[in-house]
Amino acid sequence: MAEKQHPLRITIKGLEVFAHHGLLPQERELGQSFLFDIGLSLKQTAAPETDDINDSVDYAAVCDLVEEVATAASYNLLEKLAAITAAALLDRFPAVHRVKVRIAKKSPPIPHPVDQVAVMFKQTRA
Repeated sequence: MAEKQHPLRITIKGLEVFAHHGLLPQERELGQSFLFDIGLSLKQTAAPETDDINDSVDYAAVCDLVEEVATAASYNLLEKLAAITAAALLDRFPAVHRVKVRIAKKSPPIPHPVDQVAVMFKQTRA
């Protein structure tokens, strides 16, 4: 069976948050910048007709929540941070049916020349 498409998607790209995550002690101690890309699929919404924020999701509130989650605790893995962030977004914003969270480290502590490493986590409301 084909997955149902939702007509409205919101994307927030490149939200930079300074936090303390990583496997290495110095990453958790010193902290670093993380880049978040957030994709939200909304349930049926009247926002395109009503032009009312109450029928959509406030982008600033999404960014505030992502920053709150990212700075509230320290995780070894970006995978865990992405899962916690996705769950928080679904919990806080009932209009969201599906969420995609991509988190990138700009300067990962690995012995290879890369621009960034990232994880992506997707979750759908049950």
